[in-house]
Amino acid sequence: MVAKKQLEQNKREQPTSIITKSLMTGFVGGVFWGFMGWFASYFNFTSVSPASFMIRSWLNKDWTSGWLAELIAIILIGVLSLAVAIIYYLLLKKLRGLWPSAIFGIALWGIVFYVLLPIFPNISSLNQLNGDTIVTTLCLFLLYGIFIGYSISYDYLDTVTKKNI
Repeated sequence: MVAKKQLEQNKREQPTSIITKSLMTGFVGGVFWGFMGWFASYFNFTSVSPASFMIRSWLNKDWTSGWLAELIAIILIGVLSLAVAIIYYLLLKKLRGLWPSAIFGIALWGIVFYVLLPIFPNISSLNQLNGDTIVTTLCLFLLYGIFIGYSISYDYLDTVTKKNI
């Protein structure tokens, strides 16, 4: 029995693959920054919330203006962030520093507020949004991009460095 416990203690945990870490980073980043977007809209820093994009653009029910719609939207953002993390992993994982991640976040904001805005009929056009909404959402996307990008790049470069040692 003692020998068995010693063997279990000596076992090494299998390292998590870089792609798995990237997917976890994407989901956690989406959920965390989705909550930050909800808080920003709750405190009126922005006129749009996660549910404005994910739920209210397609459903016009009473429950969509409550906390349940926000929670569902935040989880959906976490799921969509899996795709964002894969895109960053495939295209930009080798880039070092904060700038590539920051530019990625700003590009995501541009895609959502310029390219995809027509599919969100509940959201006003960019020239009709107030300055607080524009600045707040831009900052949230910037920080989201830095969180996703820097984490994925760090994990990738750390793993490559450990393999080369």
